Amino acid sequence: MARIAVIGAGMGAMATAARLAVAGHQVTVYERGDSYGGSVGRYEQDGFSFDTGPGLLHLPAVYRDLFVKTGKRPLEDLVDMVQLDPAVRHVLGDTTVTLPGASRGGVAAALDGAFGNGAGERWNAVLGRARDTWDATRRPLLEEPLRPDWQVLGRDPYPALRGSGLLRRRSPSLAEVAARELGGHLGELLAGRVRAYGLDPDAAPASAAALPYMEQTFGSWYVRGGMRELATAVYERCLERKVTFAFATPVREVLARGGRAAGVLLGDGTEAPADSVVCGIDPRRLPAKSVSWPHGGAPARGDGVPARLTLLLALRGARPADAVHRTLVHSPGLDVTVLRPDDPATRPDADHEAVTVTAVCGPAGGAPVPDPEELLDLAARAVPGLRSRMLWMRVRTPKDVEAATGALGGSVPPPALAGAGGRLLYPANTTALPGLYLAGGWAHPGGGLAHAGMTGALVAGLIVEGDGFRGSQ
Repeated sequence: MARIAVIGAGMGAMATAARLAVAGHQVTVYERGDSYGGSVGRYEQDGFSFDTGPGLLHLPAVYRDLFVKTGKRPLEDLVDMVQLDPAVRHVLGDTTVTLPGASRGGVAAALDGAFGNGAGERWNAVLGRARDTWDATRRPLLEEPLRPDWQVLGRDPYPALRGSGLLRRRSPSLAEVAARELGGHLGELLAGRVRAYGLDPDAAPASAAALPYMEQTFGSWYVRGGMRELATAVYERCLERKVTFAFATPVREVLARGGRAAGVLLGDGTEAPADSVVCGIDPRRLPAKSVSWPHGGAPARGDGVPARLTLLLALRGARPADAVHRTLVHSPGLDVTVLRPDDPATRPDADHEAVTVTAVCGPAGGAPVPDPEELLDLAARAVPGLRSRMLWMRVRTPKDVEAATGALGGSVPPPALAGAGGRLLYPANTTALPGLYLAGGWAHPGGGLAHAGMTGALVAGLIVEGDGFRGSQ
């Protein structure tokens, strides 16, 4: 039995801790804050409840697998997880289109109705090529440790469109695919879905089309009571497996002796010895030489790393019957995502509604943060009468996110993608310091609830099986 020190109690860190505890290791999690979950937080006031981090889950199989591998009770016994249907409503100028959940034919019919005959066929053709991208990259990007020859993932696997004139000497960007293969509002629909992940379509490789493919194929899921309930379930599974949590206990540095990680130095000067250390926080807070970034260097504070500005809105009046859970309002230079869960746990009674409005923006110290009033104007296109219904609003800025989670600049990392010369890859789960491992959204395979959860299987496999671990089968 080895002693494992885990830094941070985010979702990736807890997923790692639970798997290592099942393998027989003694695991202690050191969290600088007063609670678990990392970015998966909750804000409550006057009977209203809001998610302060991710509002939806994609690829729920990641957490189903975690619970199957770490105990007898499956995930569905612990949380009420529902698939969104409709999956999303898009507002593009004067055009509104509502897309059903996980239905290829239903999506095509809705797009034909909004944009004319043939729109659905063009959309599904692009997502068919995105499926090929998904099939080519699923294992090396999601299920296996980052390969030493990661450069092979620097090439974009999105198939070229025959007769398009696109030269494979230079892989197209996602924006070029959207314009050339879809065009108009239909192309903007694809680009906006990718922007919601914090990616710039002009700079993102065409392989980013795998993200909307993933959503359409596997669905978007919500946990009743809010996504915080998922964090609570993972935390309680850790406790069942005898993981120890030390809250309000910051880690000052990783100790190294004999050329390998030997424990952590806590904020009060106490040394906590360990045989291995798992860093589940933003690795930019670690010594630079201990982490190898595939594309040549860690992004600096405010250097193109996306953040979020979030408005938490308490509204008077019942949620209308025709409301949808998620609406994406497209606007030049600024999109907003509006979440309106049909969940009694989020509101004091049926005569009120809790709404969350989010926009991708630059981190604190980087690009200007949008004016909340501008977000409200855009959100009103998804929620008629929004301003007249408002009881109060709470604004959550990138600085607030940094204070709550420790992520530099309030950064919210997007998932890893193939292409772009490896620029959208993350550090391997192993590091230059033997015995120090990386978990969570800032490690391979990147950000998002599902991807962070995947780091648990990868890091646990590397610690238990050693360098020969090649991923789940």
